[in-house]
Amino acid sequence: MFSVDRIDSPSPEGDALTLPAPFLRWFAEKGWRPRAHQLELLSRAEAGESTLLIAPTGAGKTLAGFLPSLVDITRRGRIPPGAPFTGIHTLYISPLKALAVDIERNLMKPVGEMGLPVSIENRTGDTPQGKRQRQKLNPPDILLTTPEQLALLLANGEAERFFKDLRYVVLDELHSLVMSKRGHLLSLGLARLRRLAPRLQTMGLSATVADPMDLQRWLVAQFLAKENHAGLITVSGGAKPEISILRTENQVPWAGHSARYAIPDVYAAIKEHRTTLLFVNTRSQAEMLFQELWKINDDDLPIALHHGSLDVAQRRRVEAAMAENRLRAVVATSTLDLGIDWGDVDLVVHVGAPKGASRLAQRIGRANHRMDEPSRAILVPANRFEVMECQAALDANYVGAQDTPSIGKGALDVLAQHILGMACAQPFDALELYEEVISAAPYARLAWETFERAVDLVATGGYALRTYERYARIRKTKDGLWRVSNPMVAQQYRLNVGTIVESPMLNIRMVKRNQRGSLGRGGMSLGKVEESFLEMLSPGDTFLFSGKVLRFEGIRENECLVSQAFSFDPKVPSYAGGKFPLSTYLAAQVRKMLADPARRAGLPDQVRDWLALQGDVSMLPRDDELLIETFPRGSRHYMVIYAFEGRLAHQTLGMLLTRRLDRAGLKPLGFVATDYSLAVWALDDMGAAFRARAPSLGQLFDEDMLGDDLEAWLNESFLLKRTFRNCAVIAGLIEQRHPGREKTGRQITVSADLIYDVLRAHEPDHILLEATRNDAATGLLDIGRLGSMLKRIKGHITHRRLDQISPLAIPVMLEIGRESVHGEAQDFLLTEAADDLINEAMGGHGTDG
Repeated sequence: MFSVDRIDSPSPEGDALTLPAPFLRWFAEKGWRPRAHQLELLSRAEAGESTLLIAPTGAGKTLAGFLPSLVDITRRGRIPPGAPFTGIHTLYISPLKALAVDIERNLMKPVGEMGLPVSIENRTGDTPQGKRQRQKLNPPDILLTTPEQLALLLANGEAERFFKDLRYVVLDELHSLVMSKRGHLLSLGLARLRRLAPRLQTMGLSATVADPMDLQRWLVAQFLAKENHAGLITVSGGAKPEISILRTENQVPWAGHSARYAIPDVYAAIKEHRTTLLFVNTRSQAEMLFQELWKINDDDLPIALHHGSLDVAQRRRVEAAMAENRLRAVVATSTLDLGIDWGDVDLVVHVGAPKGASRLAQRIGRANHRMDEPSRAILVPANRFEVMECQAALDANYVGAQDTPSIGKGALDVLAQHILGMACAQPFDALELYEEVISAAPYARLAWETFERAVDLVATGGYALRTYERYARIRKTKDGLWRVSNPMVAQQYRLNVGTIVESPMLNIRMVKRNQRGSLGRGGMSLGKVEESFLEMLSPGDTFLFSGKVLRFEGIRENECLVSQAFSFDPKVPSYAGGKFPLSTYLAAQVRKMLADPARRAGLPDQVRDWLALQGDVSMLPRDDELLIETFPRGSRHYMVIYAFEGRLAHQTLGMLLTRRLDRAGLKPLGFVATDYSLAVWALDDMGAAFRARAPSLGQLFDEDMLGDDLEAWLNESFLLKRTFRNCAVIAGLIEQRHPGREKTGRQITVSADLIYDVLRAHEPDHILLEATRNDAATGLLDIGRLGSMLKRIKGHITHRRLDQISPLAIPVMLEIGRESVHGEAQDFLLTEAADDLINEAMGGHGTDG
């Protein structure tokens, strides 16, 4: 973690002038010198500047971030007994609890060796309540914590006393902190800290940043009258990573996400290295990979599992074993993505495509966590399209390309939570709080009227709910200040603070309609499915589950009601893809690869041959072109769209296209979406209809589908209802936890559904409905990306009307035959179906449409 230069490297000028004696002695005893960027950050901090440090993994960012604090506290000395209360000096904020614990362990060692008068403690959700209370009375000099714990500290009546002496806030892995609702909550917390401690300076640390100015603005207060941003230090260099894509004698699957074909090769790589970190994108993939490795672990190698659903004690045991080099491999999700310094990790294996160039850079940096030694990584694509995605990510890493998303507008439900938290701390004046809020970068353009609506939400629940006393959580008193209505409100806030709402599984229950046509109760339970899949459905849609084609009837409380479908065509048969959507950057690179033979030259033979055959049978699209293929198969007619815009955008496109095809009389039966393509099937010949321009492809893919068609589908689906529930929980309109008990998912859903229906009927412009639509558009639906695609392809749509399936269509067609019980958890291919499709494709040919 504390990466430095050796004593024989060139010395940055001014070491002796900048660092106190204990530091100089420690560096000399170790044979080290501080690096130039570490001293530059110290110099800027001492000049009063907030700064963003962008440096490669292993460059000593963490030491750089803490150096100003350690030096300043050393010069100050220990607080003598009996002195007036002194609040914390430095706040370190991490996106992960494990990272805060790791930093404490690594920071204590040099502090102890130098004998510095510095106390350091961590405070996370796992910290015992007694220790948290003691920290308020006797704060450490440096407190290592998370965004949620900061929100709790700021909502306390003692916040002003606790933070009055705060000098520095160090924000580690800043890119990971700022992009989500957690980042929005943190930005509002920083705005409050700047008011409590006007001399406060911030230091952001990051290795992967696409737009540094975004983060530079985020770090400091924003003002309407002038541009304001933190300084920037960029460290170039660092050893280039050594990344390879797994080469195997086994056949790479056409579809799926499990990469089971590669397990023997992965195990062999583990045996050849000291310690291997194996990253996957979802918890279920982690469980599967861990089990598959144990099945062939004939050498009894110590292999562990680490993800966010595991018990905290188990995670800490794994982390301790990693730090002590007692493990040969750990299978992990994003819980170990960030800057944790894990002993002798000398290999990272990424199973499945990384979905983003920046995410891959972050993960491979966990191997050889030193700037001057190359990280070694092996990418294991789960299917043939993922081979191209892995190659694109590898190429991006070598040229240093980044694809972290830009910082969006601050979420309104998060604003409501913050307003309540500030009222819990002390009574507030609305105008003063508004000016504080708009100093936070995500909320810099927030209108006063929108802020007033957010205050009204906290005060009354909104116009339609103001008659209910339970929604009156704050009230305005005669002095014009807003105060919490009663002490229970503050207690409820503390129990429910945060922005992470787990997506539950819904029970699938078979029901029948009675003679009156209404749905009965009872019926057989078939198992559970991820709610995120079911919320995309409209009543009447069919899907495959438990070996049956089921008709979606609706969601009642916490159950999905289904009936027997007398059809062999599931309309939305599976939920394909992993946790992360394919980044826009990587999608564009895959399109370029398809269009450029030179970029395909380095691909494995079986993938290159597959693409060459596609060129013979149909075509490979240009990077600015949308290829659409139509062909018959059995009694159905198929359309495959190669958009390469990610699963979320394709899922939305599929919903909207089937509505349009239905209006055109083409009798669409369903669709399936992957990260790379979308397949729609119908009873009528879509290819003939497109050739006759009834409808034309230009009409079918017109941007106006994002108007009335989108509105009509959203009103029919349960997606907005489920998104509203999350917004209502974050805004505090619905509490998950009460003193001594926790609401079940069913109770939360019932409450949210009732409120949603009331607001839709009586207050359609309610601020939480606005927040719900914002969330759906940017997250679940990817409307912005879909809109960009529709604009890009205008005038660039090519139709190939084929007699048979094409080679490029095989992966998405296999998804139609997959059954996915828990999303991506159970991943297998129907081998006979694959063989049939491949045989068909080998003889396929077609014509231009």
